[in-house]
Amino acid sequence: MTRFEGKVAIVTGGSRGIGMATVARLAGEGAHVLVADRIEPESLPDGAAYLKTDATQAGDAQAAVAEAVRRWGRLDHLVNNAGTGTLGETPDLSEDEWDRVFAINVRAIFLFCKAAIPAMRDGGGGAIVNVASISGLFGDFAMDAYNASKGAVVNYTRSLALNGARDAIRVNALCPGLVGTEMAAPAIADPVDRDFWLDRIPLKRPARPEEMAGVIAFLLSDDASYMTGSIVAADGGITCHTGQPNAPERRRLRALRQG
Repeated sequence: MTRFEGKVAIVTGGSRGIGMATVARLAGEGAHVLVADRIEPESLPDGAAYLKTDATQAGDAQAAVAEAVRRWGRLDHLVNNAGTGTLGETPDLSEDEWDRVFAINVRAIFLFCKAAIPAMRDGGGGAIVNVASISGLFGDFAMDAYNASKGAVVNYTRSLALNGARDAIRVNALCPGLVGTEMAAPAIADPVDRDFWLDRIPLKRPARPEEMAGVIAFLLSDDASYMTGSIVAADGGITCHTGQPNAPERRRLRALRQG
């Protein structure tokens, strides 16, 4: 496919995980892609370039947009993928940790949108995907800062979509569930945590980063030309469940115990 032939994209946090898979997907479909990350990727696909970037710094966000425009003459797409997680209930969280999570998960998106939207206007429009989380849709135990930050991304996406529509700039959010990335590796590796997750994922497996990249590519592409302000969960079915117990499975287990 060549859906992005001649298009220019920036992917923050593009050196690993979902970000790197997204860079490969967009470049594979013809885009020029700037990887904006503090960590240099081990390799880059044809059509991609790297710029050392701290996404939480306004000057770095502006420099990344300027570099993309300098290299390729325009900016069409932005994927705000840089993110971090933390565990902790509010009484146990330090102010510094709260601020760190919000700086990476929320401030970075604001700074990159602030820098990128004028460039997209100059080019006649564009598309932005903000990577949120299903933790931005519901609460989790002891993930107060993460929940709050990803919830902010979800609602900020809606506001951006309202404002961007007049300039033909579409803005959507992707909410992944469990994905096989470095950040999720401890949960996947630990047998107890893994069984807990798999019991709650109807598809019974973590997502591959490439599957998230596919959703991002769709949202950026003209195939999603009438989608803006959408909050798309790609979670193997976790959020289609109310959280009530699996009654048939409980009956089966009860019968086995009684048999």
